[in-house]
Amino acid sequence: MAELTGKSSIGFQSSAQSESTIFGVNPATGEKLQPGYAAVSEIELNRAVELSGEAFKVFGKSSGRERAALLRKIADNIESVGDELAVLTPQETGLPEPRIRMETGRTCAQLRLFASVAEEGSWVGARIDHADQDRAPIPKPDTRSMKKPLGPVAVFCASNFPLAFSVAGGDTASALAAGCPVIVKAHHSHPGTAELVGQAVLSAVKECSFPEGTFSLLYGPGRETGQSLLRHPLIKAAGFTGSREGGQVLMKIAAERADPIPFYAEMSSINPVFILSGAMAERGEALAAGLHGSMTMGVGQFCTNPGLTIVDNNSNLEPFISKLTDLVCSSPSATMLNSGIGSAYDSGANSFNKNKAVETLARGEAGEGDCQAEVLLFRTTSDSFSNDDSLGAELFGPSTLIVTHDDKDKMLALARSLEGQLTATVHGTDADLVANGDLLEVLETKAGRVLINGFPTGVEVCHSMVHGGPFPATSDGRSTSVGSNAIERFSRDVCYQSFPDSLLPRELQEDNPLKIRRMIDGVII
Repeated sequence: MAELTGKSSIGFQSSAQSESTIFGVNPATGEKLQPGYAAVSEIELNRAVELSGEAFKVFGKSSGRERAALLRKIADNIESVGDELAVLTPQETGLPEPRIRMETGRTCAQLRLFASVAEEGSWVGARIDHADQDRAPIPKPDTRSMKKPLGPVAVFCASNFPLAFSVAGGDTASALAAGCPVIVKAHHSHPGTAELVGQAVLSAVKECSFPEGTFSLLYGPGRETGQSLLRHPLIKAAGFTGSREGGQVLMKIAAERADPIPFYAEMSSINPVFILSGAMAERGEALAAGLHGSMTMGVGQFCTNPGLTIVDNNSNLEPFISKLTDLVCSSPSATMLNSGIGSAYDSGANSFNKNKAVETLARGEAGEGDCQAEVLLFRTTSDSFSNDDSLGAELFGPSTLIVTHDDKDKMLALARSLEGQLTATVHGTDADLVANGDLLEVLETKAGRVLINGFPTGVEVCHSMVHGGPFPATSDGRSTSVGSNAIERFSRDVCYQSFPDSLLPRELQEDNPLKIRRMIDGVII
């Protein structure tokens, strides 16, 4: 295994701090893992950001082909340490080796997807409107616009995806693809994994001859290091995946800066699943099995975990409930990512248990230790759900709340009452779906991704994917953190009026030297 140093990377230099304050902990055993990581000093944090600002002067002007080469090299380097990650990351997170290998592959796929987008180049949205000197009463000037990179970007690693939403995850990949240097704030739950991946990124930066400051990796407490990073005036945008509480604190900081910046946070979602009556009658037990697999996947620590299931309270319900109850009761306990997440899950479950409007239908096998989670199944009515906002809170773990309703009007009222979500799912027969088009219309306004006859866990890495949604699913429902459109988060439009052709960016020059897709005088060519 590559040697881990326990140091932040300040550009190409290692932090000089020596007092270890951050240790990975094996959630299955409670073992403190080595090495310990020293929190970066304020001076070093400022140095990292200053280096990123200097790097932007070069990196921001690099070609899409050059950035594509960097992204592909990062992917190659991560793959070269895949066996090491498969050993180290399960120790830090409790996640099984197959999950880590899958996530490594997904991370590399994301990097290569954004490499293809950067290389092809049409993402800049080039628009050209030619001059018309004969237009009356006022001549029309020549105007051309395209997207340009914002500048240095801060990325906050996620606890639940140590690779795909962390050091070289989607936020980093899309920011680098856009031409933005990246400073990553490592997550305390998997510091060694962060360093190993960070080494892969830094090696790629050097091999591709990009300047120091193109990438830095910082360790430190979120309330200090993370907030200081976000406040730095050279930081021009940030990406975050985490809790609603933490995200809102950072949203406020980003908005209250002297120069407010875009802050893209993925925070809270209960991902409602609506099962319509025809589907329930036709395949209730199969739906129970599918729901159980989805709610327990990754110990329920997916941001797309189906935490809410809405069903018609009729005679077809019982086989579904019976099957799901049996599956939950036979479910073993499993290890959560860290004691903080385990404690939050227990606290949320206790709140449901104490709520007189909520029935605990089934419990899985109990485990021992702060990080052991039991699978839970709850039930309430649509009336109770509508009258108690606490029932719509995210319970981050392997559970779902079954909500029964007596008629379509109550189902629609419940749908309209929901907060913003990452996903919303509908199971139905063809007849169900035709009869419930109004439900689908409501859900389009509530979620970034609407599914029919599937389950929300698992996010395909592809151009069309949307992983976002209205608040509080994200801080900005107009954006996505997965899919090639994520690159647009870290760019802004610049218009060039009456420029000589030789002074225009190549994307906007008349003869289109990059051969990208452009809109010319209102026509996409």
